[in-house]
Parts: sequence; C-alpha cells; structure tokens
Amino acid sequence: MSEVNRMENPVVPRTLEEVNLLDPEIQECPYPAYDLLRTEAPVWKDPITGFYVITRFDHLREILLNTTDFKNGRGKYADTRIDKDRAMRMKELYEEKGWLPAPTLAGRDDPNHKQMRAMFDKAFAPKNIKNLDPFVENLAYRLIDAFIDDGQCDWVQQFAVPLPLITIGQQVGVPESDIWKIKAWTDAWVQRLGMMQTEEEERWSVEMEIEAQHYFQPIFERLRKEPDGTLLSEMVNREIPEWGRTLTDNELHAEMMADTFVGGSETSTNAISAGIMLLAQNPGVWAKLKADPDKYLRTFSEEVLRLEGPVQGLFRQVPEEVEFYGVKIPAGSVLNIRYAAANRDADEFECPAELNLEREKPGRHLGFGSGIHHCLGAPLARRELYWSFKAFVDRIEDFKLIEGRNNLRHQPNFCLRALKELHIEFTPKR
Repeated sequence: MSEVNRMENPVVPRTLEEVNLLDPEIQECPYPAYDLLRTEAPVWKDPITGFYVITRFDHLREILLNTTDFKNGRGKYADTRIDKDRAMRMKELYEEKGWLPAPTLAGRDDPNHKQMRAMFDKAFAPKNIKNLDPFVENLAYRLIDAFIDDGQCDWVQQFAVPLPLITIGQQVGVPESDIWKIKAWTDAWVQRLGMMQTEEEERWSVEMEIEAQHYFQPIFERLRKEPDGTLLSEMVNREIPEWGRTLTDNELHAEMMADTFVGGSETSTNAISAGIMLLAQNPGVWAKLKADPDKYLRTFSEEVLRLEGPVQGLFRQVPEEVEFYGVKIPAGSVLNIRYAAANRDADEFECPAELNLEREKPGRHLGFGSGIHHCLGAPLARRELYWSFKAFVDRIEDFKLIEGRNNLRHQPNFCLRALKELHIEFTPKR
C-alpha cells in the first residue's frame, strides 16, 4: 500500500464557508474539501451555484439507482447554468450558425434513454470490444515506440491524448490525421462543461463546436447515401423502432461531441495521464507493478479511476420536492453528485487515500457511474487503460518526473480532472 501524494501546499478549507468548488486552487486538490463535506454536510447546498452537492458513497448510489426522484433528462428543470439569459444567447448562436444540440444519450431518462441506448449497446457489445482489443494493443505499443529512443516525453500529449482519440476515430471512420483538429474541438467543449468560462470564452467554445458540426455534417450526408459499417454509419442510419425514425442532425451532432468524442476519449486520457503520475509519486507501487503486471494491472487501473476520478461530478435534477437525509430539496433543484468524493469515502473504502494493489473488489468505485447511466464505454475504457499501462511496463525499465518541468497542474474545471502535462524521462528496456 502507498499513500497518494498531494500538492505541497493544498488549499484546505476549515469550514463550510471556505468551500468553493469553483476555485481553481481547491480544484487542484479537492480531497480536503470533499472530506469536510462528507463529514459535516453530505447533502450541502452550495451558496455560489445553488446546487445540492452530494459526497457520500451510499448517498450517490441511492441517487443513481433512483430514476424517479432524481432525473437525468433535459426536462423542465434541466439547465444547470445560473445565467439563463446567457444560455439563451448561446442557443441563438447555435441556431444561427449550426445545429442546436439535442439531448444526448447521457442526458435522457427512460423509456427514451433505453430506446436510444439499445442502438449503442450493439456497437459496444463484448464481442465488438474484444474485436477492437488488438487495435488498442498495437496502437499502445506504436505510440510508445515513436518516442522510446528519445528517453523522455510529455506523456499526456504524446500518449494519453492520442490513444483514445485514435481509437474512437477508428470506430467512426475519422482519419488519424484529423485527431488534433478534433482534440481542439473537444477541449473547447470540455471547457464549457467545466463552468469556469466568461461569456466571451463560452461563445468561443460554442463556435468551436459549430466548426466541428460543419466538419461532420457532410460525413452524415455521405453515410446516408453510402453506409460503410462503421459505428458512425450505424448511428446515422439505424432506425430506433419506438421512435419510427433515425436520429436527426441535431441529435447526431450532440452524440458526436458529448458521448462519442468527449465521452469516448476524455475519461481515458485523464486516467492514463493520472496513472503514470501516481506511479511516479509512488515508487513502491511501481516496483510491485513491474514485478507482477499480470497480477496487478487490472487493480492498478481501477485504483487510478477511484483515486483520481477523471469525472469529478455530474448532475441530476429533482422534478418534485424530496427530503434526502434530513435535507428538504425543492422541486427544480439541481444535484451535483461528486463521484470523486464518494470514491474516497472511508465508510466504503479502507484507507481511501492509499493506492492499494491488494484492494478487494477494486472495481466497486463509481468512476463510471452506476445504474442505467453506467458509462456505455466503460469496457473499452478499461481495455485502453490496461494496454496503456501494459505497454508502459513492457517498454520502460525505470522512469521519473523531469525536474523543473512539471507543476502537476490540472485544467480548471468544475466537472472533470485533466492533467495539463506530464514530462517524464525514462530508461527503455533493452
């Protein structure tokens, strides 16, 4: 077992009044704030956002499994933005220059969600993930081999970003040469999700998404005429029986950005980045993993997802007033369910701040959610993490962070945890 290193001087709120989850300095090391909330106010109304922040593991599980009292769809109460006028201006921008994104799969409730998900379940069936496994394996070794002779790299930019993006691009028929263009679009989308933008910055994000829409629109139109068997071709052409139609352009554009490219790459990128950072900070774990990778790789991947949750938290809505563990939550309220806080709950995980390769039931964390909205791409993400860390162990004899080139800072974001860069130097295996 090994304790996960934290920032040298993290911001540690001592009272609830000092908790500000929109503060980039608290976001850098949010775990003391999560500890305080779990202990003193596990159902906490954030005075800044108005969200009810939920931080205990058993509370999150209850919410995720109760789709009656806690909704996920874009209904009457779905907008999490505080400035409604600003939200309306963004809507007008979409309608003027592109396509207003429809609710995504992740933003729908049953029966609508179940009907739409059936289309994706086929694409992500275990057989299809197994068939994709050799592609991910070969890609992982190819990416490492591209810089192995240099003796150093920026692990984020040279490996963690391209591996999942190339993988999802292969599934939807996007050429590998376009992945950095797509990365620019997904970064803009993620920044908007993070709720840390000025209105001018949000407008830039929307315009970047509209640029992506105009990239994909001709592809949709070509695939309607000439289906080619890719996942994107299935999305464009498969009719949802209960709806009596295929997806509209507005629905397709929403799926391409939110569920396919952001959902299909961001979690993996952030976890692959965090995993190597944790190994650098925990040399005992690195030695143990190297000694028996077959035994420990799966548990290591799950511990990375638990400890450095790529998705820190998402949202649910309350259509009717509900009392939840002594707190009355009015109709129309938004819940912020903090997966990353729940995954360090001492009532659920022994020594929760430790990276433990011997942990029992390592996959019990909520890194991929739970219930009907459990992440559709979780099996693929797990294979991406496995082959990333397997290739690293197989190709690297030893490594360390490059002194003076890492501050281990993350992108400011209310919802996600993304390491900006990770410069390492290494000795290749010969």
